[in-house]
Amino acid sequence: MAGILSLVGGDELNPGNEPQDEALIRAMRPGPAYVVATAAARGKPDLGVANAIRWFDALGVEMQELPVRTRADASSKEIASRARSGGLFYLVGGDPGLVVDVVERSRVWSAIVDAWRNGAALAGSSAGAMAFGEWSLIRGGRWPNHDERRFKPALGLVPHVAVIPHRDTFGARWRSSVGLAKPADAVLLGLDERTAAVWQDGAWTALGAGTVEVSAGGSEPRVVRSGERVDDLPEPAG
Repeated sequence: MAGILSLVGGDELNPGNEPQDEALIRAMRPGPAYVVATAAARGKPDLGVANAIRWFDALGVEMQELPVRTRADASSKEIASRARSGGLFYLVGGDPGLVVDVVERSRVWSAIVDAWRNGAALAGSSAGAMAFGEWSLIRGGRWPNHDERRFKPALGLVPHVAVIPHRDTFGARWRSSVGLAKPADAVLLGLDERTAAVWQDGAWTALGAGTVEVSAGGSEPRVVRSGERVDDLPEPAG
């Protein structure tokens, strides 16, 4: 049976994230807890790893890095073997398109998904969460037009979904920039920072410091508060 899945809106590994991260810990299967810093590989991956180790240590879990920073890493039989034994995986934020470029159709990603389908806990924040959808919203315009976004095929773990992280800060501006180009069956999932949509026991629930917004079809966006069920969000491909 597939494990818990958490899509986090950013500002991860900081106070306010306790509800969703403690849920991950309670639901994880026996095995190593891994931080995956793929999205930060072009920035400061060591800082992302250190922050994850610090944060989860305070929550009582010993975290270590699953080193997937390049396509060669993602193709490694040894790293894939380590991933198969994982009990928890956390993909930190960074570059929205890089996770897909590095891990798509790779040995390591297949091993992570297999571990999750057999009960491991899986989470992604910001760019990590974006990669789990059917599409990732990557920059569509040139500098300094950061708010122009286009749909890029992603890993498809959550079908029909495009995640908009940081909804309460800058992410809300993305929504209007992708409206005209949105695929007909796309579900836009807006996540405030330090807030998650969590799949567990056959349902999605909002957890964390802020709110979750779901826009499906032609309906008006629906805002969901922490502790409430998130409807209109497809089941993961587990």
